[in-house]
Amino acid sequence: MHLLILILGSVLLPKAYTLTCHECIPGLSGSCTDTSKDCSSLGQCSSVRVVSSVGGTELANVNVKSCAVADQCLSGSVNFGVSRTTISTKCCSTDLCNSQNVPAPRVPSPNGKKCYGCNEKGECNSILSCLGDEDRCISTTVDAAGKKMTLKGCTSKTMCSGITSAQAAGAIGTEISCCEGDMCNSASSTGVSLLLLVAPMVSFALFF
Repeated sequence: MHLLILILGSVLLPKAYTLTCHECIPGLSGSCTDTSKDCSSLGQCSSVRVVSSVGGTELANVNVKSCAVADQCLSGSVNFGVSRTTISTKCCSTDLCNSQNVPAPRVPSPNGKKCYGCNEKGECNSILSCLGDEDRCISTTVDAAGKKMTLKGCTSKTMCSGITSAQAAGAIGTEISCCEGDMCNSASSTGVSLLLLVAPMVSFALFF
């Protein structure tokens, strides 16, 4: 009788939900080895590619695999004119489904929106043509090498969401402000050189 109850219980009772994902968090070398991780508490597996360039030169091209919540399954870009960071994410919810790296993004075409952007001298008063899905203007204040500086440019709506901007702010010590109208992120000039843009851009590229 006890054996029958055990058999019926194992068949009728729902199985505990489990989700195993690949995890690969690159270090300073930019490379890592996949491991397996229990992601049941978060409910999603993710594969993320972050590409960052400064002055037209690729600075970072990083692939990250991990657990994720739904709010982290987004893609978008931040374009300061002299520098641009693109985040491409794919999420899934079956065991080890994030085995593949996200393909490198294509360079998008101008979409007609205009924002103020920055040049190599740190002057953020030039007119920047936004690309692809960059439908917002952005303004940030960062601390680079002990100096306060302002970065302005174009960004995607997804990068202005609460959870994303909070993560970015935690990584690079910045307040992020987004607006929708053309040229709504008023011009400014900080006199900070391109060299000082590198540190915050690397941090931003890896915050995700």
